[in-house]
Amino acid sequence: MRKRLLQVCSTMRLMLRCCGLGRRRRSRLLHRAATYWTYSKLCANSLLYNSFTNSDVLLDSIFEPIYWLVDHVTRWFGVVFVVLVIVLTATIVLIVYVCMLPVILSTYPAGWVAWHLCYGHWNLVQIIFHYYKAVRTLPGQPTQGKSDIPMVSICRKCINPKPPRAHHCSICNRCILKMDHHCPWLNNCVGHYNHRYFFSFCLFMTLGCIYCSVSSREMFVDAYLTINMATAAPTISFRERAFHKSIIYLWVLCSSVALALSGLTLWHMVLILCGETSIERHINKKERQRQQQKGRVFRNPFHAGKLNNLKMFLGIEKRSHWVTRLLLPSSHLPYGDGMVWTLPAPFTVDKTILAI
Repeated sequence: MRKRLLQVCSTMRLMLRCCGLGRRRRSRLLHRAATYWTYSKLCANSLLYNSFTNSDVLLDSIFEPIYWLVDHVTRWFGVVFVVLVIVLTATIVLIVYVCMLPVILSTYPAGWVAWHLCYGHWNLVQIIFHYYKAVRTLPGQPTQGKSDIPMVSICRKCINPKPPRAHHCSICNRCILKMDHHCPWLNNCVGHYNHRYFFSFCLFMTLGCIYCSVSSREMFVDAYLTINMATAAPTISFRERAFHKSIIYLWVLCSSVALALSGLTLWHMVLILCGETSIERHINKKERQRQQQKGRVFRNPFHAGKLNNLKMFLGIEKRSHWVTRLLLPSSHLPYGDGMVWTLPAPFTVDKTILAI
């Protein structure tokens, strides 16, 4: 009896030991799996972690193939957009000379005829001059190699030092001084050396479209009514029909361009008065929100007052420059070299970038 009892007890002990050993093995496997998982997370975080990573960076990474496609399409179709601008502008000028000008010369008083001739040709010269300069003028890029000029960061694409306000253009594949944006209608970047030409082109093109739209309004109404009547009962010749359709084409195109381009011009005027570019407006908005969360106030270091910003942008140094550099075509260089941004003595403003 005792032998059986001892056998049962030894069997029970052996089973308990086996169960305990199984638990130990199971716990060791789970511990090892948890250790590997933690190590894998640590490796992933060490390789992918960035203090500047946020939802915007994640979206940019997801849409990177689309950006690549848009950049390459814009790069190859830039010449097509420039040719399109030239062709559309040439057709409008041709219609004005062939259709509108004879009507103005034959029906308007001498004073109005002189005004139309002077203003129309002045506006046309301004448009041609500033568009040519905006397309042909290089926006400027940072100096390569060693330099004593202070740099604020390193470009991730060029692996070169970047001065303040410089940004990398993925279409031009280089850094641009005071970059605003890449304009496909210019097939060029808008930067430090051609920003004024771009804005002046937008301004004078808007004024020219408004001028053509207003001047041809009565002719457009007559042409529209005549075409509708001729559709019901064709009584006009081919030449008259072509004349009326040309007037309709001129009014519709000029009105549409004036509506779209006026919004773009006003937007850039606001940016100029604030001392910002399109890219800096986006950056400063985020920085302003970030400093507000810390109880601080962000101030744009390149803002010297609205009037001073406008003067520096246009290169106005004395009163006569409002005529010679704004109302007349001028190829004067912008203020500064785009590498160092220090305000001129008359425009210096005493303020800090961040104030608590």
